[in-house]
Amino acid sequence: MASYGELATRATIWLAMLGYFVGAALRSGREAPLRHQIVRIVWTSGCLFYLAHVACAFHFFHHWSHADAYHRTAVQTAAVTGWDWGGGIFFNYAFTAVWVADTLVLWLPPAGGAREQRLSVASEGRPYWVRIAIQSFMWFMVFNATVVFGHGTIRWLGLAGCVWLLVLGAQRFAPRRGGR
Repeated sequence: MASYGELATRATIWLAMLGYFVGAALRSGREAPLRHQIVRIVWTSGCLFYLAHVACAFHFFHHWSHADAYHRTAVQTAAVTGWDWGGGIFFNYAFTAVWVADTLVLWLPPAGGAREQRLSVASEGRPYWVRIAIQSFMWFMVFNATVVFGHGTIRWLGLAGCVWLLVLGAQRFAPRRGGR
C-alpha cells in the first residue's frame, strides 16, 4: 500500500496535469470573455495543484534538499537515457517559474479602455510569439515528464493529452474554408 506522501504527491500531479491539459486546450480555442474566465480558473487550479505536487515531492521524497532532488533526477535520467545528469531539475524549476508567471499574467487587469480590454482578453496582453514560446516549453516539459519519464497509465494519458494539444494547435493554424 502506498504511503500518504506518495498518494499526496501522485494525486496532486494528476490534478495538475488535468488542469494543464484542459487549460491549454481551452486556451487554443476562440477567445471570449467567459472562456477567458474559465481558462483563468482551470489554469490557476492546475498551477496550484502543481505547486502542491512540488511541495509534496520535496517534503516526502527529497526532505527539502536540492542536492537530493538533483541526485534523484540524475538517477532517473540515467535509467531512461543512460546519461548520468541531474541538471534536468533546473528545467523543472524553470517550468515552475513559467507556469506561476503565466498564471499571474492571466489575472492582470486590462491596460485601459474597451478596445484594450478586448485586445487583452484575446492576446492575454502579450505578443503571440511569447504565448507560443511559453506553451511550447510547457508542452515539451509535460511530454518529457509524462511520456519520456512516465510509465504505465500516466505515460498513455500524457501521450493522449500531448497529441490532443498538438491536434488543437494544428487546427488553429489550419486555413479556414468558406472564406472566413
